[in-house]
Amino acid sequence: MNGKMCEYHDVYINMKTLQELGAAVAARRQALHLRQKAVAYQAGVTPESLSRFERGRASEFGSRKLLAVLAVLGFELEFTESGRSGSLDELRRERAKS
Repeated sequence: MNGKMCEYHDVYINMKTLQELGAAVAARRQALHLRQKAVAYQAGVTPESLSRFERGRASEFGSRKLLAVLAVLGFELEFTESGRSGSLDELRRERAKS
């Protein structure tokens, strides 16, 4: 997962593990006041699978499932070269300049 970024309220967060990505998905879902069951249904995954993913308990979460869940939540993935993403503070400063 190294180099994957997600935009959340105009903030880029560097995701390095599946657990971090699951936590970001859970936070976004909660911020949108959506229930796991509703998101799972819309994404075509089981509520149990989404729950395990959000809690960092899924040993794998396939790309089709991930992209479907992200689409329901209005999330996008952006890829950067390893080591070029900078720290969160650097990314915030760069975004504020533009």
